[in-house]
Amino acid sequence: MTPEVATERYDRIGAVYARHRRPDPRLQAQIDRALGDARRVVNVGAGTGSYEPVGRRVVAVEPSAVMISQRRTPGTPVVQTVAERLPFEDDSFDAAMAIFTVHHWTDPGAGLRQMARVAPRVVVLTFDPVVHNTFWLVQDYLPESNALASTNGLGPEAVAETIGADDIEVVPVPADCIDGFNWACWRRPAAYLDPEVRACISGLALLDDDLVAARMEKLRSDLVDGTWDERHGALMDHDTIDGGLRLVIRH
Repeated sequence: MTPEVATERYDRIGAVYARHRRPDPRLQAQIDRALGDARRVVNVGAGTGSYEPVGRRVVAVEPSAVMISQRRTPGTPVVQTVAERLPFEDDSFDAAMAIFTVHHWTDPGAGLRQMARVAPRVVVLTFDPVVHNTFWLVQDYLPESNALASTNGLGPEAVAETIGADDIEVVPVPADCIDGFNWACWRRPAAYLDPEVRACISGLALLDDDLVAARMEKLRSDLVDGTWDERHGALMDHDTIDGGLRLVIRH
């Protein structure tokens, strides 16, 4: 997949990102802590600007014009390019961050090395594919998602090795998470019946629309007759879950 194809992907699936992919304050706090005292930050694969820190000098890097048009912080400078081609001098920033994006890059290793080149501190929010792919939504209804290249990207250990990270943190997913990524509604299954919610989850949006619609009708039926509750009702006893999210940090 070329960088141009990767950009077209988000031009297609990113139309309603600003409505459903909102930064959750608990994830935001963990990311902010990882950024430490960095004042100059480059946000690579910045999308609509979720999780960009407040009170720091941020430059966003984003290839998709559709995503740029929905940015939450319109005053932030945006460079329209891909991670593999960062047009900055070595150590131009105090920190480089990449949130929910590395698994969509054409050459993740090259992009990560670029981040490590332009900043001494690197913060990457990614996921452990093994944990990620145990999600009930995938296992019970859409196992085809596991075959997507973006669902089986670099694991956090490989990311850490590439950037020379010294820390990997688990990022718990709260039951009332307001960001609409794949695991966000793990305790609110009816949310996945909304086509707009699904459109903001790449692991669903990249599958055949008719296939996903049919499987969501099965989920709807299972919610009505109690099948889902029989299988997964114990989740209601938990306030957070490990959905595989990992924060990889080079301090």
